[in-house]
Amino acid sequence: MHADVIIEVPFHDVDTMNVVWHGHYLKYFEIARCKLLDQFQYNYNQMRESGYAWPVIESHVRYAHGILFEQKIRVRAILKEWENRLKIEYQIFDAESGKRLTKGYTTQVAVDIETREMCFQSPQILFDRLYAWSAFQANAQ
Repeated sequence: MHADVIIEVPFHDVDTMNVVWHGHYLKYFEIARCKLLDQFQYNYNQMRESGYAWPVIESHVRYAHGILFEQKIRVRAILKEWENRLKIEYQIFDAESGKRLTKGYTTQVAVDIETREMCFQSPQILFDRLYAWSAFQANAQ
């Protein structure tokens, strides 16, 4: 399962050399991650409503090529793990040439909002949403 977003790099994301500041890559990951979570109707509002927060506990970015002001990029978020945590991998490509510019990942864990306890297994609501999405996809084909 994956989701893609196209972003045109705004001026306020670049440094004096017109290169995207390294911290903004995580913002681009977040935009793609939200689109991915929307696909199976378990984005941050639905997470909170179900009684869980999903903080990012680990992130990694591999900067292969700089991204420039006004460059159009395609950010892909790919769901890789969900049983005990959400691990999402990301790839950033130049939207015109398709050249891969960056890759990385984030790891999130479920935390029960009421008890503030970390869950060692993803809550059932996540499995239910993923199952419903995959059944819908199978029927749509």
